[in-house]
Amino acid sequence: MTPAPLLLVGAGGFARETLELVRAINERSAAWEVLGFLDDDPARHGTKVGGIPVLGPCEAARAYGEARVVACVASPEDPLRRLRLVDRLALPPERYATLVHPAAVVPESATLGEGTVVHATTVLTADVTLGAHVAVMPAVVLTHDDVVGDGATFGAGVRLAGNVTVGRGAYLGSGALVREGLEIGGAAVVGMGAVVTASVPPGEVWIGVPARPMCLVSTS
Repeated sequence: MTPAPLLLVGAGGFARETLELVRAINERSAAWEVLGFLDDDPARHGTKVGGIPVLGPCEAARAYGEARVVACVASPEDPLRRLRLVDRLALPPERYATLVHPAAVVPESATLGEGTVVHATTVLTADVTLGAHVAVMPAVVLTHDDVVGDGATFGAGVRLAGNVTVGRGAYLGSGALVREGLEIGGAAVVGMGAVVTASVPPGEVWIGVPARPMCLVSTS
C-alpha cells in the first residue's frame, strides 16, 4: 500500500502529539506520509518540528490537493479555535483524515467524524458518537451512548459516564469527570480535575469539586 500524503495544520503541542500518533500508526502499517506542518507563525516557516518541515501558512493546505489534512490546534482559552480554522480553510470534508492510535479501543458501534483524532489508551465503550474535528487526548474514557459535537476537545484522562452530550466546541480539561445523563453546552469549558454533577450551559467555564460556574468564555 502506498502511504497517503498528510498535512498537519498547526505546529504546536497538539500537532506534535499527532505526529507521534501517525508514527505509531505507520509502525503497524505504512499508512501515511507526513508532508509537513502548516502554521500561521511566519517565524516557523522553513524550520523543522520533530524532523518534519513547516511548509507555510495554514491556507497552503489548498495547494496540496492530493493531501489529507488534520487541524491540530486547541486552546481552553479559545475553545472554538479549531472549528474557526476549519471554516477558514473551507476544504471539502473528504480532505480531512481521521486518525486513531493503535493503542486506542474503538468498537464497531462507535462513529467518528472526519478530522477527528483519538490518542493512545483512549477507550470508547459502546455506541459512542464523535463529530468532526474532535480531539481526544490519551487515556480518555467515553462510555455508552455518549454523543460529542464537532470540534470538542478532551484533555488527557477525561471520563464521561453514559448518555452524556457534549456540545460543539466544548473543552474538557485533563482529568475532568462527568456524571451520566448530563449535557456540556457548546463552547463551554470544564476545568482540569472538575467533577461535573450538573449540566453546564453553553459558553460557561466551570471548575471545582463539585464543579460550579466561574465565568463566561471570552469571545474576544
